[in-house]
Amino acid sequence: MATVRDSSAAWVPRLLDLPGLLEKRSHFLFGPRQTGKTSLVHHSLKEAKVYDLLDTSVFLVLSRNPGRISEELGPRDSIVVIDEIQRLPILLNEVHRLIESRGVRFLLTGSSARKLRRGGINLLGGRARIKNLHPLTWKELGDQFDLGRAMERGLLPSIYFSDDPRADLLAYAGTYLQQEIIAEGTARNVPAFSRFLKVAAHCNATIVNFTNVANDAQVARTTVYEYFEILKDTLVLHELPAWRKTKKRKPFASSKYYFFDVGVAGSLQGRAFGPGTPEFGEAFETFLMHELSSHADYVSGEALGYWRSKSGFEVDFILGDHTAVEVKDKENVSPQDLRSLRALAEEKMLKRYLCVSLERRPRTVEGITVLPFKTFLEALWAGEYR
Repeated sequence: MATVRDSSAAWVPRLLDLPGLLEKRSHFLFGPRQTGKTSLVHHSLKEAKVYDLLDTSVFLVLSRNPGRISEELGPRDSIVVIDEIQRLPILLNEVHRLIESRGVRFLLTGSSARKLRRGGINLLGGRARIKNLHPLTWKELGDQFDLGRAMERGLLPSIYFSDDPRADLLAYAGTYLQQEIIAEGTARNVPAFSRFLKVAAHCNATIVNFTNVANDAQVARTTVYEYFEILKDTLVLHELPAWRKTKKRKPFASSKYYFFDVGVAGSLQGRAFGPGTPEFGEAFETFLMHELSSHADYVSGEALGYWRSKSGFEVDFILGDHTAVEVKDKENVSPQDLRSLRALAEEKMLKRYLCVSLERRPRTVEGITVLPFKTFLEALWAGEYR
């Protein structure tokens, strides 16, 4: 009964080392649809027994008899994958038992932990760790990375390599994504959620005014808060908290929000973030947020934030408590573009101040390093920013 779904999307080796993770402990692997969870399992856990809960026959058998997994495991079955675990949370009782009694290590995949937590499941009481899978990164794509392509299509594997990316993005953002969110069970008003989703997309990379979103989406403010929580819990939206440790200049406390994929955000907004368009700066910043959050999840574990003062200075990203990063989609960064970094540097709290840009060569201006984005990403993934 255990099967592995075939994946026809182009395969790019991923940074997450599933065999290495499972050597130590069972794991949940969460991520939005089409980030490549099934392909990653298929390519890196070839010997594992896999139960695909999107397969109706598998779902029906295990829903009637969760103990069927135990009956089918042989002495060599040390690793078991249950794909789309949120569809049948009752299986976690059997998973718990097999971890304790037989030392089996499980990989449990799904789009989010929201449904599991809502059902009162404690995610195995710490017996399984949690990892999130993001869309493709610059590091993973290597020579296949193209900035213009990434801005227009996003970095979901099947769409980045698609022969019709616009149609695929429309299908993902317009239908599939909404169905996925609504399947969470708390957004039953489909027209209202659809209006909200488009309004929320236009709030990408901003501090959100929830009252304005409620008015534009024609839903109650309390409903807007609930919908934002759904997007965060299903990993469609990342919240970037304010970094509030400055003393000379009083900081803002409100968070900013970024969609998990620039292509999905653009499709929901009804526009493409091509080079030279007015929206390219937002897309470039969203892409850098994706790289930084992926690096934090995969490698560093450090907190991310942004800084904005009450007097109007703003720096896009703060890495841990050591590095400030301002993003500029310019080939020639001016002194005016560095004013917020200079203001933050006056606090003398961080180790380095960087402006990530489209310039071709690194340079230093009054203690601020202006970097080509590829140079920045090389250093980030090499572990140089700590």
